[in-house]
Amino acid sequence: MEMKRAEFINDWHDWKLTLKKAVDMGETVGLSENTIEKIGVKVGSFLSSNVDPENREQRLLQELWRVGDDADRKALSGMIVKMVQSDKTLQ
Repeated sequence: MEMKRAEFINDWHDWKLTLKKAVDMGETVGLSENTIEKIGVKVGSFLSSNVDPENREQRLLQELWRVGDDADRKALSGMIVKMVQSDKTLQ
C-alpha cells in the first residue's frame, strides 16, 4: 500500500478511533501483535518525517518519536496499539 498523501485528523478521539479500526482490521486478517507493532513503527516513521501534526497530542508523539531510538519507537508503537485496544470509548 502506497501512501501518497496523509489525511489530517484534527480531533484526538477521531485519530485514535481511526487507528483502532486499522489495528482491529490487522487482527481480523490474522496479523500478529508483533507484525502490527512493526507496521506501526513504519507508519510512525513516515508520519514523523512527512506530516505536520495538527494538534498538540500528535505533536507530542512526533517529538517523542524523533528523540527516541529504534527500541524507543518500537515501545511507543506498542503502547499506542495498547492504548487504542484498551480504550472503551472507541466503539
